[in-house]
Amino acid sequence: MIPFNQPYLTGKETEYIQQAVQSGQISGNGQFTQKCQAFFEQRYGFKKVLLTTSGTHALEMAALLIHIEPGDEVIVPAYTFVSTANAFALRGAKIIFADSNAFNPNIDAENLEAYITPRTKAIVPVHYAGIACDMDKIMALAQQYQLYVIEDAAQAIDSYYIGADGSKKPLGSIGHMAAFSFHETKNIISGEGGMLVINSEEFISRAEIIWEKGTNRAAFFRGEIAKYDWIAVGSSFLPSEITAAFLWAQLENLDQIQTRRTKIWNQYAQELKELEEKNLVKLPYLPPHATNNAHRFYLLCTDQEQRGALIAHLKENNIHAVFHYLSLHQSPYFQKQYQGGPLPYADYYTHCLLRPPFYYALQPEQIAYITAVIRSFYLSR
Repeated sequence: MIPFNQPYLTGKETEYIQQAVQSGQISGNGQFTQKCQAFFEQRYGFKKVLLTTSGTHALEMAALLIHIEPGDEVIVPAYTFVSTANAFALRGAKIIFADSNAFNPNIDAENLEAYITPRTKAIVPVHYAGIACDMDKIMALAQQYQLYVIEDAAQAIDSYYIGADGSKKPLGSIGHMAAFSFHETKNIISGEGGMLVINSEEFISRAEIIWEKGTNRAAFFRGEIAKYDWIAVGSSFLPSEITAAFLWAQLENLDQIQTRRTKIWNQYAQELKELEEKNLVKLPYLPPHATNNAHRFYLLCTDQEQRGALIAHLKENNIHAVFHYLSLHQSPYFQKQYQGGPLPYADYYTHCLLRPPFYYALQPEQIAYITAVIRSFYLSR
């Protein structure tokens, strides 16, 4: 069976973990944590980076930083992972689900203004598959209505937004804050892990306090204060040094990983192009404002029945393919309380999107086999 995902190891992970253990500081914020944070700040120009135990926790930190309270409204795409909404629901926010657009699963920026009310506090665009949302439009709306923008960049490491003025900005550097994930299914991994990017100066000092369980302990360890105290509400968002050591081994190989994943993505696109030309499937759409970080390749079937048949066909040929999110407004938890209108594109991606195997070690001959099996499903019908 060709698996859907297979975590990639550079070979240095265990060596660096051993170094972290021998350092005597494994509870976090040691040399590997600081090296990882500095890497992101220097490579992408992020103002401040804090590693977290997950992308979910990075979003929860963002919710705390913008003081989400009961009655606040937060706009998120319906087609996303539950963490995007859950992080703000935990603080009592009313979640307002927005539809995807016709071209890809990202939030429909053209119609976003219709969801804004006097209670709206934040917009959380998700860069699905590492493809940028229309951030010029989103940031313009945020400025007009004085809203916060939290980029859910869980899948968007090393991907960029090309602005209307021709500028090229790393995803995660545009909103007030951004959350990234290093889950084992991402381009760069640490098993579980994530980071919060802070782009607005107003949040930096308080972010570090929230990160350290609501204390100013980080400042104490830097020798800036004589003792540390409980300063604000926070939690245990700081990952262990073992996690950071694993991540550092990955970051050292970021360019190599990205080059390999791009080749895999391009091979899929080339070998399935015939099906799109015959209007049998749709392949990922890359808008002019986005670059491709090769996080995920997907195809869009005609309907849910066809997708189910294709998944079964692939399984019969020892290929593990999966669908992705179920629209959150249709979820068992939220369905009864949802008061908005229909979200046809979110439902479309829920029913039609299929993800074939995609990981660093996937070989060209395996991709050729997978695509041949997909072509045979459509061309023999």
